[in-house]
Amino acid sequence: MTLQDLLITPFADYGFMRRALVACLLLGVGSGPVGVLLMLRRMSLVGDAMSHAVLPGAAIGFLAAGGYSLLAMGLGGLVAGLMVSLLSGLVTRTTVLREDASFATFYLASLALGVLIVSLAGSNRDLLHVLFGSILAIDPPALLLIAAIASFSLVTLALIYRPLVAECFDPGFLRSVGGRGGLYHILFLLLIVVNLVAAFQALGTLMAVGMMMLPAAVAQLWTRTLPAMMTLSVLTAAASSVVGLLASYHLGFASGPTIVLVATLIYAASLIVGPSGALKRFVKRPHLAG
Repeated sequence: MTLQDLLITPFADYGFMRRALVACLLLGVGSGPVGVLLMLRRMSLVGDAMSHAVLPGAAIGFLAAGGYSLLAMGLGGLVAGLMVSLLSGLVTRTTVLREDASFATFYLASLALGVLIVSLAGSNRDLLHVLFGSILAIDPPALLLIAAIASFSLVTLALIYRPLVAECFDPGFLRSVGGRGGLYHILFLLLIVVNLVAAFQALGTLMAVGMMMLPAAVAQLWTRTLPAMMTLSVLTAAASSVVGLLASYHLGFASGPTIVLVATLIYAASLIVGPSGALKRFVKRPHLAG
């Protein structure tokens, strides 16, 4: 097998591979920066909970459309994710529960309800498709939707970048200068939900958060400035997509899990050889000459 057969031919010969690659790159561009902010806010598990919160809405969209419909399931997932976000915020502000606890409660209920609806309305194959996605089945309408969500995410981040960063690191300061921290928090939750809705078609609700959090974790291990973290997270997502799709094509593996596992391997390597990794701790530093 030549290098061209290994790296170029799968994308050159098959349209579904090209569409899958473009979809993954768009997901990385949209969800990578959001994942960085999510991790810096120490809301990683909240992102995982919200990825499952879209499942009941997607299942209801499946029922309403009488089958698999990206538009109906996407709108249903968006509404369900926003409802869980708002309800969790309401519970946090009116009870003694913290935000992560309220999200965990709604996450469990949403996951159980969504699985129940899909299992009652469709076959086991439909359930697996919703839970794990089918990135090789991405069609042009789905690609346009993912591109629109990625564009919306980048434009929104550009417009609210400064107050969002301030609300992320020091919400008390933002309140003291009259900033509307609550509004920016809601907009940030909206960005999380729409990117998870974009990802569930490709990776399913169980692994949609993988393209958001793993590249962000890699970026945090290598860099310290926010723009560099966002850039590196996008590049990590792109590398994971290319390598994962090629590995799944040549080895016959499922594409979505392979992409997430490649991102996991990059994260594991970063833990070992990164600037603050385990290897550096065992390498004896030379003493400076006086």
